[in-house]
Amino acid sequence: MLAALPPEEWQRWEPRLEAVDMPLGTVLYEPGITLSHVYFPTTAIVSLLYVMENGASAEIAVVGREGVVGISIFMGGGSTPSRAVVQSAGEGYRISANFIKDEFARTPVLHLLLRYTQALITQMAQMAVCNRHHSLDQQLCRWLLLSLDRLQGHELVMTQELIANMLGVRREGVTEAALKLQSAGTIRYARGRITVLDRQALEARTCECYAVVKKEYDRLLPAVTAA
Repeated sequence: MLAALPPEEWQRWEPRLEAVDMPLGTVLYEPGITLSHVYFPTTAIVSLLYVMENGASAEIAVVGREGVVGISIFMGGGSTPSRAVVQSAGEGYRISANFIKDEFARTPVLHLLLRYTQALITQMAQMAVCNRHHSLDQQLCRWLLLSLDRLQGHELVMTQELIANMLGVRREGVTEAALKLQSAGTIRYARGRITVLDRQALEARTCECYAVVKKEYDRLLPAVTAA
């Protein structure tokens, strides 16, 4: 997202950007809280969770280097009913919410953020459909692929308990699904590390939801080659 900014915009943004560490499990915002900053993950992945009244939660979207955490700032809402939690440790940048609001009012270049918002809403909607209509095996494959698209390499540091929380299912179900993938030679899981051995096989086992989400991101957002 930051790499896609025109040079003149980047020159104005760069002094305002603050580099931040994003450790695993860090909560960037809670439901209903007015956001003070917008976050741009670079090597981290952030999970957006919908939290139920009884405390149960389920993942509704993931955000990595392609996006931004805190879309309610430039959409005008100021707060959101979701929680943002770092699901894969790394680094990123943050910038003042007030600066973002001023910039969005001043220049149309930030309509890029609106296109990202459309892509993010597509992801949220598709994940809701997926969780309702597709098997846990397919959901796990979709989750792994979306996470891989936001990381460099083929390895994720992730416990089965955390995956179960993200998908809103029992840990035993994730264990069974992961063992099926491992038995098929698609992944290797050991000591909280998941290594994808055969991405094509993973794509063949997932449902249509992954392709729908990826196509919309590719359509709406500019392709950026990492430096």
